[in-house]
Amino acid sequence: MSRINLIENETANNEQKALLEAIQSQLGMVPNFLKVFANSPAALRAFLGLHGIAGEGSLTPLTRERIALALAEQNGCEYCLSAHTALGRKAGLNGDEIEANRAGTSQDAKAAEAVKFATSLAEHNGDVTNAELTAVRAAGYTEADIVEIITHVGMNLMTNILGKASQLDIDFPKVSLNKVA
Repeated sequence: MSRINLIENETANNEQKALLEAIQSQLGMVPNFLKVFANSPAALRAFLGLHGIAGEGSLTPLTRERIALALAEQNGCEYCLSAHTALGRKAGLNGDEIEANRAGTSQDAKAAEAVKFATSLAEHNGDVTNAELTAVRAAGYTEADIVEIITHVGMNLMTNILGKASQLDIDFPKVSLNKVA
C-alpha cells in the first residue's frame, strides 16, 4: 500500500479530477505514480509538461525507454522498472535488449553510449568526465541529444524517487529488480 495518498477520481477536487481525466483519456488508465503526483496539481502539471517536452525531442522512444530501464534498475525502483518494461516492450524492445538496458548498456552500439552516459550522470550526480562526453559525441549524439539525455535522467530520477518514497503498488506486470537497492 502506498505511503503517500493516491488521488482517485471519487476523492479528487475539481482541479485534480480534470488532470486525472485528461490522463485517463490519453493513456486509457491513470498509473499510480500520477495519482501520487496529483496530491499537488502543480507538481503533476510540472511533471506532465516536462514529460511532454522530453517526448518531443530527438531521442528515439526506444532510447528513452532504454535510459528509463537502466535508471530504474540502478536506482532500485521496482515500480519504474515494471512500468518501463511494459512501455519498452510496447515501444519495440525485446527481452534481451531490456536485460542489457537493465545492466546499463544496449545491444545497439549507439544506444549503448547513451545508456552508459545516462547511468554515469545519475551515479555521479552529473559530474561526468570529458572522456564520457567525447564518447557520447563520437557515437553520433549532438549537443541537443546530450541535453535531452540529461533531461531524461533528471525526469527518471524524479519518478524513481517518487516511486521508492511512496512505495507504490505496482499497477503494471511486476518485474523484480536484479539487484537489491
